[in-house]
Amino acid sequence: MTKAPTTKDNTVDQHHAVSDITEIATVNKDHAFKKRLLSKSVLGLISLFMLIPILIVLLSWTQPVADIWEHMTDYVLPQVLKNTAILLIMVTVIAGSIGTLLAWVTSMYRFPGQRFFAWALMLPLAMPAYVLAFVTVGIVDFSGPLQTALRDMGISTGIPSVRNVWGAGLILSLAFYPYVYLLARQAFLSQGRRAIEAGQMLGLNRSQVLFRLALPQALPWIIGGLLLASMETLADFGAVSVFNVDTFTTAIYKAWFGFFSLTTAAQLAALLIGVVFIVVLFEQYWQARRGNPEAQGSKRRLETSTPAKLAMTLLCTTVFLIAFLVPFLQLIYWTAMNFRQDFDARYIDFVTNSLMIASMTTLLIAFLAIIVAWIKRQYTDKSTKIMTTLANLGYVVPGTVLAVGVFIPIAWLDNQMIAIGLTSQQVLSGSVIVMLLALSTRFMTVSFQPIDRQLQRLTVNQEAAAKLLSDSALQRWRQVVLPVLKPGMLTALLMGFVEVMKEMPITLMTRRQGWDTLAVRVFEMTSEGMWGRAALPSLLIVLVGLLPVWILLRQSDKNG
Repeated sequence: MTKAPTTKDNTVDQHHAVSDITEIATVNKDHAFKKRLLSKSVLGLISLFMLIPILIVLLSWTQPVADIWEHMTDYVLPQVLKNTAILLIMVTVIAGSIGTLLAWVTSMYRFPGQRFFAWALMLPLAMPAYVLAFVTVGIVDFSGPLQTALRDMGISTGIPSVRNVWGAGLILSLAFYPYVYLLARQAFLSQGRRAIEAGQMLGLNRSQVLFRLALPQALPWIIGGLLLASMETLADFGAVSVFNVDTFTTAIYKAWFGFFSLTTAAQLAALLIGVVFIVVLFEQYWQARRGNPEAQGSKRRLETSTPAKLAMTLLCTTVFLIAFLVPFLQLIYWTAMNFRQDFDARYIDFVTNSLMIASMTTLLIAFLAIIVAWIKRQYTDKSTKIMTTLANLGYVVPGTVLAVGVFIPIAWLDNQMIAIGLTSQQVLSGSVIVMLLALSTRFMTVSFQPIDRQLQRLTVNQEAAAKLLSDSALQRWRQVVLPVLKPGMLTALLMGFVEVMKEMPITLMTRRQGWDTLAVRVFEMTSEGMWGRAALPSLLIVLVGLLPVWILLRQSDKNG
């Protein structure tokens, strides 16, 4: 006969159960602590990897080069500061006015071509500023097709030269107005007809509604677009080189390859970082105010008078022609005229090198972006947010700065390897490794943003259900996370690939002699004024550049 358990036996069993639970809790706590420590360590290493080039540039001020800086302060810096200020003011005024006005008319009014222009006005994003610059110069120069045609018709050509800071400012404005257009249009679409109807109830006409109601509400978005355009202006190297305008980016290039002073180039880069960070602080402030409005306004467009409709069509047509269609057609014409003369076996190398460095960089930054985005999702503490921000800091830093910041430690490492007899010559400087590091730092956030946004769609309930279905983290990723992440990964890969294909200064300044890409080929031909021979590589870059524009159209222009 089985003996009934006594009170003492029950107490012992309970004690063992509590001990087991405590032990399991301790193990789980240790496991969670180790997992957290590992995740933070990985995120910290990635952040440090992205931050080192910037720190190297800032530390360059510990090694002043007195004789070169005397020349710089007397002859270079005053002109650089003046030109930079003029370009920033012109881009702010012109790109802001064009982008805001086009956003207003395409989002609020019905006119001939409205549906076409709603997306077509974003196409200038596919054309790098340096391509638009040299095509414009080639068209309006004394020997260009415009002045040649005017002379053939007996018309005196008094067109002033555009190869100055004013011409550069106009072209940069046309190249970067889509940043303002895109964000302002999203803001206006979120208002819909509500703003106009509310204003009319208050006795305001449509112009008063625009300036007194719609613009104040859309101002954070407009300023956000302007600050993006300003950062692109500060980072531009190719366009200002075409116009022979000295800015920080060209001064950095000349200090390195003209004065052969990498230290001076780094110190100039440090000054540029200071200017960029001021812009970034403003951008962060307005981004916080901007929020994330949804396009809830009415999709119905407003009717207006026939002359007003024609004026809107003329405005959109003029901007579209100047900023995209005419330069694009000119590229096709020059390519057709020079194809037999220009196309040879070297183009296989240009394309191969471009595809190779773009593919390698894209895969690396996509891999890093997934890691950073996943860690950010798992841990929401302040240190994680700071490290995530640092990991994505490179995108706001111009390519010339990152080229200097990466090259300096690599050159130092090469010299140390030679000093200890490990190698007899430099093996890392000028290698693909340098370009890969600089490009990854520059474009990390291009992959991070779409992956992070897509990962936010993975709900807590989906994660919990996945853990119940499988104990294998790898299987959960394959069955649950990756299907959610797939659209964001595709966007990240495409946008990262195209951005690297278009990047000029990093490849130009860090490559070894003779290792050229399509962007480098464009620079070399435009530096010699050979516009026609720069057309083929430019056309290839523009065609590839249409991919991210198509993505933007699908993602952010659904309400057009």
